[in-house]
Amino acid sequence: MIWQTSRFQIDLSRPRVMGIVNVTPDSFSDGGQYFKQGGGFASAFAHCEQLLRDGADLLDIGGESTRPGALPVPLEEELARVLPVVRHALKLGVPLSVDSYKPEVMRAVLDLGADIINDVWALRQPGALSAVAAHPSCGVCLMHMHREPQTMQTTPMEGDVVPQVLSFLQRSAFELRAAGVEKNRIVLDAGVGFGKTVAQNFSLLARQRELLIAGYPLLAAWSRKSSLAAVSSNYKGALDIVDRVVPSVAAALLAVDRGASIVRVHDVRETVQALKVWAAAR
Repeated sequence: MIWQTSRFQIDLSRPRVMGIVNVTPDSFSDGGQYFKQGGGFASAFAHCEQLLRDGADLLDIGGESTRPGALPVPLEEELARVLPVVRHALKLGVPLSVDSYKPEVMRAVLDLGADIINDVWALRQPGALSAVAAHPSCGVCLMHMHREPQTMQTTPMEGDVVPQVLSFLQRSAFELRAAGVEKNRIVLDAGVGFGKTVAQNFSLLARQRELLIAGYPLLAAWSRKSSLAAVSSNYKGALDIVDRVVPSVAAALLAVDRGASIVRVHDVRETVQALKVWAAAR
């Protein structure tokens, strides 16, 4: 199976690791670590390069946090955060994804040469679908999100989430195909943590193969999510971010074993090592 993107045809016959580059001051896992307001981008550039040394197959750059309760970032601020890092990462010779729901950002990064648009809104914002459809070959990842970042965890989904998520993703992919985007450009993401309870998130993992019915590759993004802390802690209170590495790697392995083609992770080196053991056992 091939994922067609702007510059690359990504072979998904083996699982691929997407390294996360948060150019934000407020991401839940590493906010401010690779971005300092007015402080330049050297740490973000270095992080891109380190993720590749650690074994990342792709990079995913984001300039707006979508953690629960996060406030929207103005367009010009997001562009100011993202564009310098995109320009640098484009020189590194790997597929480059940009995590944004704003059509203006999508057009700007695609014009620079970015390969993939990764949209938590699944192109539901006005103008987003047309921005992707107008491009001749970019890849796109459509994610399921219940409500919006400000409210998604205050009133999470109800009932059996698997068929609801599957139906949404099928519909989103159909609408994109109807706009002229070829099937081999599309990847789907169930949206772990985006408006789901802990039990619902793990239901999506346990029954992940049911999502393959849609006929598209799956991207799994469990890295450092609070649901992992909720089931991993052996004391009262959530795990610190540093303590979520092992649970994150375990979830990535389970996702791949249940059919995910791409795992989006913070801890690339550890995930790559674990996937090598998984591959050897196969």
